[in-house]
Amino acid sequence: MTPQNGKNSQDNGWNSGPQSPPDLGDLLQLGKNQFNQLFPGGSPKGALSAVLIILLLLGVWTSYYTIPSDSVAVVQRFGKYLKEMPAGLHFKLPLGIDTATIVPVKRQLKQEFGFATPGATDPYQSPNARDVKKETQMVTGDLNAALVEWVVQYRILEPVKFLFEVREPAETLRYVSESVMREVVGDRTVDEVITIGRQEIEAEALTKMQLLSTKYTMGISIDQVQLKNINPPFPVQESFNEVNQAQQEKEKLINEARRDYNKVIPLAEGEKDQRIREADGYRLKRINEAEGDVARFSALLGEYSKAPEVTRRRIYIETMQDVMPGIHSKIIVDDSAQSILPLLNLDARQGAQP
Repeated sequence: MTPQNGKNSQDNGWNSGPQSPPDLGDLLQLGKNQFNQLFPGGSPKGALSAVLIILLLLGVWTSYYTIPSDSVAVVQRFGKYLKEMPAGLHFKLPLGIDTATIVPVKRQLKQEFGFATPGATDPYQSPNARDVKKETQMVTGDLNAALVEWVVQYRILEPVKFLFEVREPAETLRYVSESVMREVVGDRTVDEVITIGRQEIEAEALTKMQLLSTKYTMGISIDQVQLKNINPPFPVQESFNEVNQAQQEKEKLINEARRDYNKVIPLAEGEKDQRIREADGYRLKRINEAEGDVARFSALLGEYSKAPEVTRRRIYIETMQDVMPGIHSKIIVDDSAQSILPLLNLDARQGAQP
């Protein structure tokens, strides 16, 4: 964010403070030298006129400023807070009487720990070269070491508190973030920090950072804490990678075993259910057949008790109807006959019928 049209502000990501106006003595001396060059041997009245013109131009140049759409300006008069101005073109008292500090309240700012993004304009966004290694070295709860890199994203909610309640609030936020992250990492084992505990660490760190920033009235809101690279120290990194590879191989074998289990067990359970259903169907079939035979026998018994001779005769005839078609050779013998009857070829006669 570059100062435009005479804005008295600096661009360091959130405009840390107003610039001082040009020194009046230097401007007067410069105007006097230019006047002497233009009017050699000029009168004092001419010099005074030139000074007044320079002061007038300087006053006009420092009397207006422009606020971007994602920011507000905190106006101070002789260093005392006066008011807060929204985005747009505004005017103020010139020559350093009023100063306007631009604060980007609608922009999401961030601070990086353990690494630096090239081209960052905020001096507090990235760590100093001498602090990169120091701030990433942490001790876990099981007394192991880890190199932790993370990012804190935040917004400025209350510009007045951000500028006046805490000296160097962005730098204070760096200290708060590092302290909280060391506390959270120190409560967990190195395996949790590197593998399964990342989301839990991010959530807990976000909550604690927001509580501290509220306690210190920094006027900011922590939007997100995101862990980046988490590695063991360099001397043991190779061994740790071997352990991770072994764990990954273990998980791979477990997943393959589960895949085979899920492939075989459901098939066996399906066959089991099919066999059970078939057995149950056969059971119901036999039960129904037996109950039908019982009902049929009971009905037959009732009819037999009413007319035994007729029923016996009918049963005999029905039985003969079922048996006779399956007999190839038939010989009829009369009990009252004294000798053998001539052969009666019933099969031939049956075959000759249409």
